[in-house]
Amino acid sequence: MRKIHSLVKMNNPMKINRVEAIAIEVPLPKIHSGATYTIPTRNTIITKIYTDEGLESEVFNGDNRRSGTEVARIINEDIAPLIFGEDPTCNEAIWAKVFTITRAHTQGDRKNLMEAIACVDTAVWDLKGKALGISVNRLMGGYRQRIPITATGGYYREGRTIESYAEEMKWLISVGMGGCKFKVGGLSPEEDYERVASAREGAGPEFILGCDANQGWNIDEATRFAELVAPLNIAWFEEPVHWQDDVRSMAELRKRIQIPINAGQSEITSWAVRRLLDAGAVDYVNFDMSHGGGPTEWLRAATLCSSVGVKMLHHEETHLAVHTLAAVPNGLYVDCFPDPTRDPIWDRMIINKPKISKGFIDVPQGLGFDIQLDWNELSKYIVS
Repeated sequence: MRKIHSLVKMNNPMKINRVEAIAIEVPLPKIHSGATYTIPTRNTIITKIYTDEGLESEVFNGDNRRSGTEVARIINEDIAPLIFGEDPTCNEAIWAKVFTITRAHTQGDRKNLMEAIACVDTAVWDLKGKALGISVNRLMGGYRQRIPITATGGYYREGRTIESYAEEMKWLISVGMGGCKFKVGGLSPEEDYERVASAREGAGPEFILGCDANQGWNIDEATRFAELVAPLNIAWFEEPVHWQDDVRSMAELRKRIQIPINAGQSEITSWAVRRLLDAGAVDYVNFDMSHGGGPTEWLRAATLCSSVGVKMLHHEETHLAVHTLAAVPNGLYVDCFPDPTRDPIWDRMIINKPKISKGFIDVPQGLGFDIQLDWNELSKYIVS
C-alpha cells in the first residue's frame, strides 16, 4: 500500500500560501473550423498553487480564445485571497467558498468565473493527490487504469476533398486512436453525409465514429442527417441542434432517431446537466470540467448521470479527462487532438504524455494529475 504523504498532518494541515495563473496563447499554422466557429490559436490557463509545506501544483485548463487573460486575472485577484490559508485536501470546502463569487456578477460574467473556479479546483485536486500520495483517478474511484481514446477531427478547411477524410481516419488509426468525433453541421445534411461516409470507408467498421454538429442545424435538418448516416454505425450525435431551444429540441430529436444524443460541453454547472437529464434530452453527457467548475463539479455531474443510466464523455483535455472518465463506471472514451497543427501543447509541451496504443490510453500512475510541462516551450507563449 502506498504511504500517505508526510505533509498531511491531521492536527496541523498544510495551507495554501500562493496562487499563480498564467494565460497561454499558441498561434496555429492553419485554421481549423467546425460548423459554428474557427480556431486560429490554442489557448489555455496554467494554474499553480503553492503550500506552506513546500508542496506545489501545476495544471492547465481550457481553450478560451477570447477571455484567457480575464480568467487568469479572476484567479489571481479575486479567488486567490479567498483560499489563502485553506487546506488543499478539503476540496469541497474550497469549492463552496470560491463559488460565492458567482452570485454577485451578471450572467455575462459567469462563464469566465466558472472557468476560473475550474482552474483552481483542478489545481486543488492535483495538490490533494500529491499530498495523499495517489493519482486523481484513484482519488475519484479508480474504476479502471486504461480507457478507449478517440480524436476530434473531420474539420472543415477550404480545398479539402471528400477522399481526404478517409485518409485522415487512416492516419488517426496509425497514431493509436480508436475513434473520431467528426465535425458536421456546417453544410447541408446531404453534403455532410458524403464526408462522414468517406470517413467510415477509411476507418473501417470497428472504428468508433461520432458526429458533432456544434449546434449547427435545426431539428428537421438534424433528423435528415441522422437518417442518412444511420447505416454508417454512428456512435453518437453531439450538439445536433441550434442553441436557443436545444434541450426541448434534443428531447424531440431523441424520439425521432436511433443514434444516441450527446451534449453537455456548453453547460457550466452540474445543475445545468440535471436540466438535460430531467428533460430526457441526452444519452451521453460530455460535461467539460474546465467550463464547469473543475473536477469537484464534474464528479457531481457524473454521479447524476450514473443515477439515470447516462454515460459520460468529456470535451477535450485528454490530460485531465483520462483520470476522471476512467475513475467512474459510466465513463466511455477520452478525447484527444493528435494533430499537432490543432494542439501544439499536447504535441510538444507535455514532457510525460500518457501512453496511447491500439485505441486505448493508459491512466498516468504518478501523483495528482501527473502533468510535467515543458517551460522552455511554454514560456514563449505567455500572454499574461
